[in-house]
Amino acid sequence: MPTALPKRFLTGLAALAAGAALARPAEAHPHVWVTTKAEIAYGEGGRVTGIRNAWTFDASYSAFVVQGLDTNGDGVFSPDELSSLARENTANLAEFGYFTKLKVAGKEQLFADPTEPRMAMADGKLTLTFLLPLKAPVAQGRGVTTVEVYDPTYFVAFGLSDEADAARLTGAPAGCAASLTRPKPDAGKTADGRTPDGKTADAKPGLSEAFFEALTASANYGSQFANRIIVACP
Repeated sequence: MPTALPKRFLTGLAALAAGAALARPAEAHPHVWVTTKAEIAYGEGGRVTGIRNAWTFDASYSAFVVQGLDTNGDGVFSPDELSSLARENTANLAEFGYFTKLKVAGKEQLFADPTEPRMAMADGKLTLTFLLPLKAPVAQGRGVTTVEVYDPTYFVAFGLSDEADAARLTGAPAGCAASLTRPKPDAGKTADGRTPDGKTADAKPGLSEAFFEALTASANYGSQFANRIIVACP
């Protein structure tokens, strides 16, 4: 990923990138780990209206980014104390397309400005939630709706939650159902040989960190690590 990207992340999610770079070995890539959930919202006439993302950040990033935010010194990070960080995080994501792609019947959809940014801390991990409304609601009909969340440069590793509510539908027409597809554990290579879940460190080293630093969003390297939510309706 270009060295300019962490500089553009000076607030909000950028702080996560900077913090993770300090917390993890410099040669490791990716630097940030995020567990995701998504809720696909439907409105009048069975039209897709938007996506509510819920991203839980790794403990190292979470600890770094909340430094100085416990303003009352009670050792608890309240939603009020985290509200400005939530707004900054969400606003800064616009430059990167919110790391989210939504296609309905094969056509990529455009998002309006995000709303309802919130953050909460639980068990030492920070979770950001925000709603991405579509600029124009779109009918799915008998087509397929697909959601992908990933960083094209793989600085941030997104992975779908293993919990039952990793993908939810609200207001969907009767009979619509969501299925999940995850990348193979050995998909792609990282600088230190880790698999995309970040848990396997004994694999043979793959691509160098210099390779990742040279990536731009147009390279779309991270797409091979994308987790997909696929919604089909009768």
